[in-house]
Amino acid sequence: MSETVLLNIEHNVATLTLNRPDQLNAMDQNMLNELLEKVKQINESDAQVVVLTGAGKAFSAGGDIKTMLQSSSPEDFTQVMNTIKEIMLTYYTMPRITISAINGAAAGLGFSMALASDFLISSPKAKLAMNFIGIGLIPDGGGHFFLEQRLGPVRAKQTIWEGKMMSANEAYEAGLVDTVTSEDFSESLNQYVGKLLASPLKAMIETKTIYADYYRPKLENYLEKERTGQSKMRQTKDHQEGIQAFLEKRKPNFKGE
Repeated sequence: MSETVLLNIEHNVATLTLNRPDQLNAMDQNMLNELLEKVKQINESDAQVVVLTGAGKAFSAGGDIKTMLQSSSPEDFTQVMNTIKEIMLTYYTMPRITISAINGAAAGLGFSMALASDFLISSPKAKLAMNFIGIGLIPDGGGHFFLEQRLGPVRAKQTIWEGKMMSANEAYEAGLVDTVTSEDFSESLNQYVGKLLASPLKAMIETKTIYADYYRPKLENYLEKERTGQSKMRQTKDHQEGIQAFLEKRKPNFKGE
């Protein structure tokens, strides 16, 4: 079985690549387990800069809908959410400068994961959406926390409720992306990383650690609230309708039930 998350460490830079390109890097339990393992490996390495990206045409389409349909047991759900929680806490607090290199679509859990980085760099062709609402769910992976950090609570709520697919420039104007690159995404990313490597990284990491230590309890609380809230939403008729509409490629008929 091929690796669903690739890790390469070279010249003080760790590159994490989500590697299910045929599934637009949608995250199933296997990928989440591998991602947690690789994030822990980075924390044991000498790397000071981390680049998170996706293989193929997408960054990540989010959680794997097929996995969601195959298993609805509370035990499996709890295991998935616990893995997501550990990934996000480890990644958000790691004493390294992190970059999400958004090479294509970043949606749902994929967008939450991208937002966990210190810098979000997007290809001009990328599309981004916190689109859980389309299947009657709430953001997870710390999506509530990261949107609040960047937008404030009022705009965060509205962004979640709208679930709009944004272009890279729209996301930049909203403050959800830090840089939209030129057409040559790889070259622009390399230049960005090069600039970081020529910076006083120890001082940057010390500042990050101060903020991360302060906000970790809040993120942990959000992740727990998301777990219990998502569990409730999975039992609603609106969620079942959202999934059915997704499979049938039609607009859902939500009834607030």
